[in-house]
Amino acid sequence: MTEVAIRRLAHGEGLALPAYETEHAAGMDLRAAEDALLPPGERAMVATGFAIALPEGFEAQVRPRSGLAARHGVTLLNSPGTIDADYRGEIKVILINLGVEAFAVKRGDRIAQMVVAPVTRVVLKEEHELSSTSRGQGGFGSTGRS
Repeated sequence: MTEVAIRRLAHGEGLALPAYETEHAAGMDLRAAEDALLPPGERAMVATGFAIALPEGFEAQVRPRSGLAARHGVTLLNSPGTIDADYRGEIKVILINLGVEAFAVKRGDRIAQMVVAPVTRVVLKEEHELSSTSRGQGGFGSTGRS
């Protein structure tokens, strides 16, 4: 198991650190370190009260929580948000309310999830032609057409 250093910020005191909520969960739940009110159609950047130091070769992705999306229409902009291994600032979550009613975020609420994963870096090699495939240039729903 890979260890990731975490630093609790002053406004994160008393909050549970990100944690896996079930035995086989892929993501750790992130909690709000502040209150926020999201009217319909509005967004807010919500603090989590911590910063991390990912090891080289890893990234963290911030993703929506399905329950918030299904019940309230609340999801994340810039999803998944990428946290690079060299970032040391506070993890924040950009929530947006796509629902029809205002949504109140309370300090300590689970607002997103964070998945830590290895990163593969590549070297791009410019070519005049690419190899052909049966799909070719078909995209944006082309694989479902008869």
